[in-house]
Amino acid sequence: MTDNAATAVKGPASYFPSIEQKYGRSIAEWKELLRAAPLSRHMELVGWLKGEHGMGHGHANALVAHTLAEAKGE
Repeated sequence: MTDNAATAVKGPASYFPSIEQKYGRSIAEWKELLRAAPLSRHMELVGWLKGEHGMGHGHANALVAHTLAEAKGE
C-alpha cells in the first residue's frame, strides 16, 4: 500500500477540499452555519444549503452527513 492510499480521506470528508474551493468558506465555517441553522433534519439542511447558499446536492449532502455524525459523536 502506498502512503497516499494509507492516508487517503474517505467518506463525506473527501469532498471538503472541493467544497472549500468552490464555495469560498472553510469547512469550519460551513459547520458553524449548519449548527446555527433553524433546521435539524438531514434533508432539510441539505435543501437549505442548496437553496440559500447555491451548494450542489453532493457537496451539501456530504457536509450535512459529516456535521450530523460529529454531533452524534460518531
